[in-house]
Formats: sequence, structure tokens, C-alpha cells
Amino acid sequence: MESTPKSMRVQIGLFGRTNVGKSSFLNYIAGQDVAITSALPGTTTDVVEKTMELSPVGPVVFLDSAGVDDASELAPARLKKTMRAFDRADVFVLVAEPGVWTGYEDMICGEAAKRGAGCLIVVTKIDAAPPSEAFLSDCRKKAQRVLACSSMDAAGRLACRDQFAVMVAELAAKSSVDVPLVGDLVPAGGLAILVVPIDLGAPKGRLILPQVQAIRDALDNDAAVAVVKEREYAALLSRLREKPDIVVCDSQVVQKTVADTPAGVKCTTFSILFSRKKGDLQAQAAGLGAIDGLANGDRVLIAEACSHHDLADDIGRVKIPRWLRQYTGADLAVDVSAGRDYPPNLKDYKLVVHCGSCMLTRRETLARLRAAQEAGVAVTNYGLCISFVQGVIERVLEPFPAALDALKRARERQGRNI
Repeated sequence: MESTPKSMRVQIGLFGRTNVGKSSFLNYIAGQDVAITSALPGTTTDVVEKTMELSPVGPVVFLDSAGVDDASELAPARLKKTMRAFDRADVFVLVAEPGVWTGYEDMICGEAAKRGAGCLIVVTKIDAAPPSEAFLSDCRKKAQRVLACSSMDAAGRLACRDQFAVMVAELAAKSSVDVPLVGDLVPAGGLAILVVPIDLGAPKGRLILPQVQAIRDALDNDAAVAVVKEREYAALLSRLREKPDIVVCDSQVVQKTVADTPAGVKCTTFSILFSRKKGDLQAQAAGLGAIDGLANGDRVLIAEACSHHDLADDIGRVKIPRWLRQYTGADLAVDVSAGRDYPPNLKDYKLVVHCGSCMLTRRETLARLRAAQEAGVAVTNYGLCISFVQGVIERVLEPFPAALDALKRARERQGRNI
């Protein structure tokens, strides 16, 4: 459980006003001092993350946020962090005090509803002031679940934790969408071939996360997996008595893989699979249409959602900008943004090329896509962009007819045909 990536854990956001007991509740549930607590308001200044296992939910991440009513000099920066946690949370836990309900609590409930996330109200400090039944009744009208407890009640901690966990599991099940990675594209008993280059970007002694997740997803769906490097792929095909059900390759070897794959065999890339699992494949396929309209001086943003050690021939920072300039023939201004934040001048860009989001949850990825769309900026992802500029996009979108149709419509609007 400790090795489960954060992107695959249920994200539980703790929200509320300053000093209502969010951090104390986190420590209470965790059974350890995870977050600093104090009677002084504004003790939590940044989002504190705590990974743990919470049965029956499974692996989770708690996001302990700053108070939404923070009035300190650092309040704007702290609230910005909290707003980002809104986009990450699968379940909103609104921590409130007995008998106290303000516009801030209404705002948090509204943010949960806007995102389709489950909302649980935890009424704390009941040892100091037991909540009235009328107050609890009002809370039940505003959220799907309500829990009253005292973080000082050591004897009742396990019972409270178990009750809380059941509520979170119920809400997470209702609000989450589990999109398969590759398992629905290969039948039970079928074969998926994964074409995996071993280059400077490959970690020593292991595979990268998208490749590992594809293997596990295929196995979970009762399919077999063959993993091969691009140079040995054609030889492997020649030894098979039957054609594979699907071939998935790294985007950097997509041209060679497509050339070596027989007609009638589904073929795509890891990044395109992640566009479907983590985001909106149709929207990102349609975003490719903006590439045809790029001209001299247009700005393109390469959006890396995580931090990684960039290489001499880095895929996002070097190769994609080079391929875009070669395809368009335009002198493009290409910027790179690493981490969870877009730059403040997002509206200045004509296109966002987003990474595969393997380190983000689906909910956070969709929030990033919405942010670009609301700014009027087309958005696609690494694998789609690479396949497009290398002329194989129709082949790798064959397994996804709706996405291919979205791209065709977008290109027609640009006066181009696929």
C-alpha cells in the first residue's frame, strides 16, 4: 500500500474555516501527529498531504488545507493552494463547529457540488459544545453524510475512524469514474504487445509507471502481455501464430511501431491510453486541430504536471517543440510549465500540449483541461501531438472512433482533411 502512487489513491480533502479542527481531525483519524495543531489561527499554511490505508477505502491521500477564511497577509497564496486542492479531492470533508454555519461552509459545499465530488460534514469539538439536533438536521440537508465527533475522545477513536471510512468509501464510489487503461481493448485470453524502448529516459532496472500500469490492467482483465523493445518487435510478430489483439507503444517509437504493425491490428500509444483514462480523449484529439492554424510568433505551452530530470533530448522540452516547428514551418514561441500550476498568462497561448498525467488523478486532469478550455486555449497531450505531427494519428486513433471523429471535425473547421 505504501508504494501505491498518489495518482491512484482516493484523494480526501479536509476543508473549513480557520481553527475549526481540520488538522486535529486528521491526526485523530491517522492515530499520529501528521499535522501541526495549535489554538492559534492559521497554523496550517500549505496543503499537508498524508498517505495511508483507510479500510474499506484502500490507499488514500488526505489533503489538509488552510482555512478558507484566512485573513493574514499570506491569505491569497494559501487560498490559491486550497482552491487547487478542491480540484484534486474525490471526497470533500467539511470540518465545522457545532452551531456555527457561515457563507464559507456554503461555499465549500458548493465547490463539491460543482465538481461532482462527494461531501461529508464532520462536526468536531462536540466535547466542548454538543451540536443540537436542529443543527445536525440542517447539515444533513447540505451534504450526503454527517459525522459528529471529538478529536479529544481517545477511547472512541477507532469507532469514529471506522465510521468515517465507511462514509468516505460510499462517497468515493459514487463520485469516481474508473476508466480502463487497456483491459477493455483486449479480450480475456487475448494478447497485448507493449513496445517499450530502453533509452536514456528509461529508469535503470525497472519500467516507468504507465508501462507497469498497462501490464497490470491487462492482467487484471485476464489478458496476456508481451513486452518487447522496438528493434525486436517485428521479429516477435513473426513468431506468433496469431495476431495480437492490440499493440501499445511509447510515443517516441510510434512511427516504427505503426510501420511494423499489420493492418487490422489495433495500435495506439501509452500516452493516448492515459488521455482516455485520466482526461478527455475526444477533447484532446479535437485540440490537435489547432496545430494546423499555428503561425509565426504563436505561443505553445508544454505542460508537465510533475517534476522530472530533463534530459539532453527531452521529449517535452526538446523533441515536441522541434517536431511542431518542423510540421508547421512556423517560428513558434514554446514555453514549458512544470508542476500543478499553469502560468498566469494562459490566455496568451494558442495550444497547450499536456503530458500524459500519469502522476495526476482523473479529477485533477479534467480540471486542468477545463482551465485551458475556459481560457479559450486548445489542449492536447504528448502522445496525440507526436502521432499527429508524425503522420500516424489516424492509425493510433482507430481503437477510439469517437476521438477520431472529433479530430476530423476539428480539422474540417480549419479547412483541412485528415
